[in-house]
Amino acid sequence: MQDIKPKITLVGAGPGDPELITVKGLKAIQEAKVILYDALSNNELLEHASASCLKRYVGKRAGMHVYSQDEINHMIVQYALAYGSVVRLKGGDSFVFGRGQEEIAYARQFDIAAEVVPGITSAIAVPGMSQIPVTARNVSEGFWVITGTTQKGNLSRDLQFAIQANTTVVILMGMSKLADITAAYAAQGKGNTPAAIIQNGTLPTQRLGLGNVADLELIAEKNHLRNPAIIVIGEVVRFHEAFQHLQTQIAADLKLAV
Repeated sequence: MQDIKPKITLVGAGPGDPELITVKGLKAIQEAKVILYDALSNNELLEHASASCLKRYVGKRAGMHVYSQDEINHMIVQYALAYGSVVRLKGGDSFVFGRGQEEIAYARQFDIAAEVVPGITSAIAVPGMSQIPVTARNVSEGFWVITGTTQKGNLSRDLQFAIQANTTVVILMGMSKLADITAAYAAQGKGNTPAAIIQNGTLPTQRLGLGNVADLELIAEKNHLRNPAIIVIGEVVRFHEAFQHLQTQIAADLKLAV
């Protein structure tokens, strides 16, 4: 009878491009008996699993949950006890709005060993691959990563403090809250802060829109941007090569209008 050693490994799949997974994460996938994977983990990574590996989709997108978090927690335990090595494959990093800590805490109640393989978070990688740094000397000395959708479905209250901090703000899962984000910046007199929306970051299908935070809804509409996307707000957006051209064009259009 096979000696089963229950274990869960949280593997961060990275921001989208399958080549951005870590070597350690790839090894975990290759050795897994079961893989429970999310909507934002690239399905190409599943090709590295063994032929006998059981793969189950447990993804979540806005308003579309295949399984509740409680159901996923139960599945992790059931598969670990029955098969042994379970990989929980998540987009980005498991500990950046990924509910990873909750899943480990639940598994440990059943004496299931746990390991975490960090992933490259989209909060840094997506702006970076678009040549927008989240920090830059004399421009931004830090950055905030904020969820646009809390457990109650609201925009995080931390945004108010982030705006006051005058640093880069990266908002994940915030496309349904563009009006609220704009209003928050306008209320503090910072509607002209540069902003970018990046959809499908790091993938061949990536799309990007640039402008000011006051025009977030217009940016999304004009460039046909929707989830999955991140929002980057701050002076660092000016480093994108297209931003300066955009500002020059806007200034020229204003002169013509006068």
